[in-house]
Amino acid sequence: MNTIYLDNNATTRVAPEVLDAMLPYLTDLYGNPSSMHTFGGQLHRKIEEAREKVAAMINANPEEIIFTSCGTESDNTAIMSAVESQPRRRHVITTRVEHPAVLNFCQHLGRKGYRVTFVPVNRQGQLDMDNLLKMLDDDTAVVSVMYANNETGVIFPVDALAGILRDRGILFHTDAVQAAGKIPLDVQRVPVDMLTISGHKLHAPKGVGVLYVRKGTRFHPYVIGGHQERGRRSGTENVASIIALGKACELAAHHLDREIVYLSGLRDRLETALLGCCPNVRVNGDTSSRLPNTTNISFEYVEGEAILLRLNEFGICASSGSACTSGSLEPSHVLRAMGVPYTAVHGSVRFSLSRFNTEKEIDRVIEVVPGVIKELRQLSPFGREKISCPPE
Repeated sequence: MNTIYLDNNATTRVAPEVLDAMLPYLTDLYGNPSSMHTFGGQLHRKIEEAREKVAAMINANPEEIIFTSCGTESDNTAIMSAVESQPRRRHVITTRVEHPAVLNFCQHLGRKGYRVTFVPVNRQGQLDMDNLLKMLDDDTAVVSVMYANNETGVIFPVDALAGILRDRGILFHTDAVQAAGKIPLDVQRVPVDMLTISGHKLHAPKGVGVLYVRKGTRFHPYVIGGHQERGRRSGTENVASIIALGKACELAAHHLDREIVYLSGLRDRLETALLGCCPNVRVNGDTSSRLPNTTNISFEYVEGEAILLRLNEFGICASSGSACTSGSLEPSHVLRAMGVPYTAVHGSVRFSLSRFNTEKEIDRVIEVVPGVIKELRQLSPFGREKISCPPE
């Protein structure tokens, strides 16, 4: 049975070109880039070439790119740097629908005595900008708002917010982990102060990330030790993965326009079919401004975990939300913040696509899902009372 992988917001396949680029640095070129000898020192130049490729994808300067271990480290570093560089400011603003890397860290700061504001979203998952702007004050150290939501794909108005915060002199961080490689990012046009990328979300391996820090932004390192990354992130560089991330960013930039069209077409094909053949189904989130690869669909009166387990039997991989919260019996904090009805919030499934998916795979999912939903609803007393599925 072939696997149909539709969980690309959790992690992605390492692209063949990316694997080819990194393999030499796991075998023959294994030196330490900080070494004085040529064997190790030659790797420093390769790291800088990768830095240039990452910078080019977001239209940044290479010296503004800091390599980290993952998106979580980058998020934590950005927010901690913002508060440590402004010790007199004790207010942090974020949203209720952030990834746990931001949400939980801000809750941690709240326990440390910081004043943390969690801005709500509306029923379409759109940011309540008016509410956020009202919360700004002279005590605000940093605002951290994701570029695009990992569960619904909804894109936030980061461009508008960046200009406002820049005029107010307030640091702005955006978690762009889900946006990078899927939609255009331009830090010259959108003047964020800090931006997070994670390699394994755009066909690079796990264990490498990026924190963009705009030149002139006050910065305090989170990992302290040696001189690596110009003293901004210590620790011997993960050379092979850094090379891989550089290649992945190069590929993403080259294929971006084509992939936006291709992935949005596959997503819409899947979404339209499921809405048409399954009763009591809803799409969660703003469908006019979202990532091209993501759809979050609620099948009412059935448990999302049961859907995923049945789909897994057909070799179909999807998810019910963030991979960092999987295993929890609690419904999605994102969908709860959006006010999704109880009958739907528990039956949500996120399908997230990549360029490696095909029309044939999508058609297979369209073939399988209606039967799975019908079966599960017939097994549920609550489902049988509330809904009658059409005959096959």
